[in-house]
Amino acid sequence: MRGVLIKNLREMWLATLLFALAMLVIEILLNIILPQILGQMGDLLERMPFIRQFLAALLGVEVEGEITAQLMSAFVWVHPVVLAILWAASIIFCTRYPAAEIDRGTIDVLLGLPVSRRGVYLCETAGWLSAGLVILAFGAIGYLIGSRAMELEQRPALALVALVMVNLYGVYLAVGGLTCLVSSLSDRRGRAVAVIFAVVLASFLLNFLAQFWDPAKHLVFLSVLDYYQPAAILRDGAIAPADLIMLFAIGLTGWAAGLEITARRSICTT
Repeated sequence: MRGVLIKNLREMWLATLLFALAMLVIEILLNIILPQILGQMGDLLERMPFIRQFLAALLGVEVEGEITAQLMSAFVWVHPVVLAILWAASIIFCTRYPAAEIDRGTIDVLLGLPVSRRGVYLCETAGWLSAGLVILAFGAIGYLIGSRAMELEQRPALALVALVMVNLYGVYLAVGGLTCLVSSLSDRRGRAVAVIFAVVLASFLLNFLAQFWDPAKHLVFLSVLDYYQPAAILRDGAIAPADLIMLFAIGLTGWAAGLEITARRSICTT
């Protein structure tokens, strides 16, 4: 187990660092430009009232009345680039085993070690979970640096930002759990990545369309983003327990199913 953990650390540290630096930079930049967006928001809403609908679709809550700085602070955590970084990290790390190992033809060497399939799976899980924490920690540092561009009274309390990040980590776990399931069924990493990418893209589009198209509102519960509500957290000062439970349940179910399939499936590299 120790040898597998060291192997994972050697293979994952660079990708984790790059994702973390990307999250750091994007959080700094988004927070720096946020005051400029707020300064122009009033004029934009007067000239283009439909902007309010797009904001509601992006933030995931109804935007009524004055748009406050604290509400718009959720923008830095729902921006598509932020989500893309987190999703890409989760997908890359969770397709390493078994899909990538089978694809490279190295699964025989890996399983030849005195470690069970479940043991390798648990080691990969530890790397995936740890990488997510590192990436979000760098995102928090970027937020603290970039938010200095805003007036102190306009910044949400750090406790609320922490709740947003807990909710975001739940999204990371949900996507990763589904990826583990897809990877356990795949012999090709590219195919596994394509499938889960289609799933998260459909999830994003469904969540966005639900703000404009009534039929989509009946299906939005299928989107993982329906359970990610940073704007509601900043507005209400609390996180909805049901959202966290659903995200963790999705992630745990996919992860557990992937564990059993990986442990029991027939693996052939020829």
